[in-house]
Amino acid sequence: MATPMYSNEAKIRQAIVMLMRIVNDTAVPRNIRRAATEAIKQLRDESLSPGVRAANAVSILDEISQDPNMPVYARTLIWNIISLLETVRD
Repeated sequence: MATPMYSNEAKIRQAIVMLMRIVNDTAVPRNIRRAATEAIKQLRDESLSPGVRAANAVSILDEISQDPNMPVYARTLIWNIISLLETVRD
């Protein structure tokens, strides 16, 4: 099934919504919620281009996706967010 093309800003907004689920989930360890918050901050930085914002967030998320304390569903969500953000191009 082909995915419809979304604008970079729409993808970034969707990623922020998905990250907020992790930030607001108390079952997720604090360090992972903190990293998700930092990724959101990067995505909202209007002084950077969408591609740079997405790359910065992917870098943060990629690092924490290896955390052995992360619940499986949160890891899957982070992988989905990374996949989404990797499609953001300038």
